Amino acid sequence: MWLNSILETIGNTPMIELNKSVKGLPCKVLAKVEYFNPGNSVKDRMAIKMVEVAEKEGLLKPGGTIIEGTSGNTGMGLALAAINKGYKCIFTTTDKQSKEKVDILKALGAEVIVCPTNVEPEDPQSYYSVSRRLAQQTPNSFYVNQYDNLANRLAHYEQTGPEIWEQTEGKITHLVVASGTGGTVTGTGKYLKEKNKDIQVWAIDSYGSLLTKYYRTGELDTKEVYPYITEGIGEDFVPQNFDMQYIDYFEQVTDKDAAIMARKITKEEGIFVGYSAGSALQGVFQLKDKLKKDDVVVVVFHDHGSRYVGKIYNDEWMMERGFLEVKTLKDIISGRKDNKLIAIDPDQSVVEAVELMKKFDIENIPVKNGEEFIGSISESGLFQKIFANPELKNEKVSAVMENPYPIVPIETPIEKGSHLISRENGAILVSDELGNHHIVTKFDFIHSFAQ
Repeated sequence: MWLNSILETIGNTPMIELNKSVKGLPCKVLAKVEYFNPGNSVKDRMAIKMVEVAEKEGLLKPGGTIIEGTSGNTGMGLALAAINKGYKCIFTTTDKQSKEKVDILKALGAEVIVCPTNVEPEDPQSYYSVSRRLAQQTPNSFYVNQYDNLANRLAHYEQTGPEIWEQTEGKITHLVVASGTGGTVTGTGKYLKEKNKDIQVWAIDSYGSLLTKYYRTGELDTKEVYPYITEGIGEDFVPQNFDMQYIDYFEQVTDKDAAIMARKITKEEGIFVGYSAGSALQGVFQLKDKLKKDDVVVVVFHDHGSRYVGKIYNDEWMMERGFLEVKTLKDIISGRKDNKLIAIDPDQSVVEAVELMKKFDIENIPVKNGEEFIGSISESGLFQKIFANPELKNEKVSAVMENPYPIVPIETPIEKGSHLISRENGAILVSDELGNHHIVTKFDFIHSFAQ
């Protein structure tokens, strides 16, 4: 039996028990993997619900334009609805969102306007303000406003909550949701607490968001707000979709810890998750002292990791922010007893080069003319050339030298530096902060990988 449209595939996402990534936790942890929705995120549920409610209430008319401020995922759900229902889409987003999200929205036919992140919500440049202004200026348009549109949390009350209850056979003791608009945590939490008032609902927040302090004190403290990198969670205001009576605890997670945990989930479970899933599971670890052996924790994994391949799944991006601790060429060099570079002049003889190799027990020597590296000598290259022509041993080094070694910065990751080693090129030169040079050979890389 076939389906009438892609929209009919929304919901009924799988529940998967976590294994390796949750070692150290005392209880069973289940993941509600929402990237199985057609738009690859939990936001598909509320996107279609908000559209359906707007249609029913006459707010969205045939041929109309859907306008929304989105971190990406809600926009994708709305775009899927628009394609199948004949609407246009204009979305505003922030410059901290991944390029992949923006590109996908455009691929789905939406117009996307990127706005600055580091401005107040009321600022005319904010993606909230721009989306509201566009809705006022665009004829036959509907401003979705996922933050205050209560159809958001209604979708999760009607769908996500019942699914989790049935999939756990009512055994769930804790629901953990990384929260932004408040729709998922409130709607799902409300349903589950109506089934069992003892179920604990934990909202996971990001440092730089004011939601946690607001929950704990009731104070809207803008001093809590500062730029952060984690996408899709936390806010600099309190959306109306939040109903704090259904939340038992708020916990904040750093950008770094969230990114590292997301990568850990992907690597150890084979579940390719997005940034906020890392926040959610990291929150569970931070609150593990509140858990008992027989607890059943359900963690919502909001979206798919493909939207973050240029960010948390990119080693260079992670290293630039100090999120990834990797070995660099500096680790190889600092571990040596003697870092003096042995080089040879192009006018010296091949015999002298061989004597240097014997004396220092080395196989690769850079050829240096003054301050410039112009070539190299290798034991294997010399052997081949002298074997073919024994008279070359009396020639100058310049007659037998090979190409100069590549020169790279000392902070280059070891794995990246190793890619410069080949059959023809057995070493690289490393430039340190003082302008000195050091040689790193094939043997050095093999030794570092074996440690």
